[in-house]
Amino acid sequence: MNLEQALQIVTETDPGMVRSHNEDSVASDLSRGLVVLADGMGGYNAGEVASGIATTVIVTEMQATLDQHVSFELDPNTGRSQAQKLLRDHIAKANTSIYQASQSQPQYSGMGTTLVVALFHDNKMTVAHIGDSRLYRLRGEELKQITKDHSLLQEQIDSGLITAEQAKVSANKNLVTRALGIDPTVEPEIHDYDTTPGDIYLLCSDGLCDMVSDEDIRIALQTLGANLKLCAQQLVQMANDNGGRDNVSVILIKILRDYAAPTGVIAKVFGWLK
Repeated sequence: MNLEQALQIVTETDPGMVRSHNEDSVASDLSRGLVVLADGMGGYNAGEVASGIATTVIVTEMQATLDQHVSFELDPNTGRSQAQKLLRDHIAKANTSIYQASQSQPQYSGMGTTLVVALFHDNKMTVAHIGDSRLYRLRGEELKQITKDHSLLQEQIDSGLITAEQAKVSANKNLVTRALGIDPTVEPEIHDYDTTPGDIYLLCSDGLCDMVSDEDIRIALQTLGANLKLCAQQLVQMANDNGGRDNVSVILIKILRDYAAPTGVIAKVFGWLK
């Protein structure tokens, strides 16, 4: 199903005010409803190598698979959507590619990347993430953080050692407990969500959410959501105005209308036309 009439997608990425180069990588495919954001880590330029491998492998592999007109029905054995399986399989391929490169080339030793991926299908969104890159949803006036960081800070919050307010000024920011490419295997966290026309989704690296409060993000999305490109540029500018201590990347997706998958006779007609 071509989603070009159902979604609007814009991307922005910037090195920030302090870093000399950008280790973030973003990619999108509007027609297939796929967006990917990765925030690389590692010495020299290894971080940008890791994030670049992640976005390239996942987009390329997903495009090839989605072009086979896969069904997104639930797997009767696992109860999970086919979209979850696709993301899990292709994230595993990206993990292997990064890990093997880091093992075979000394300059890339220890490189890795965070990851957040969203696939839109049949009025749903399947989200996979690893690390502390995030996905938010603005629905009406409410901004909700959909993903939960895989980080030391989040574990400390969950265990009651510190509060969310204390976490904002902690020295332990950016210590992730899960990353792509560090180990031979990694387990992404994957969930399905229903979408509604008018929703705006934000994928971002921690260069945004470390520098801009959730409330300021909400206000920007709400006031500039009619001009998605300007909104993305404004979010990046806000991070830089607040110090821009890290690379900052954003992907914005607006749900323009329903995109339910055709069923029954209609689905067969679509199949014949393909």
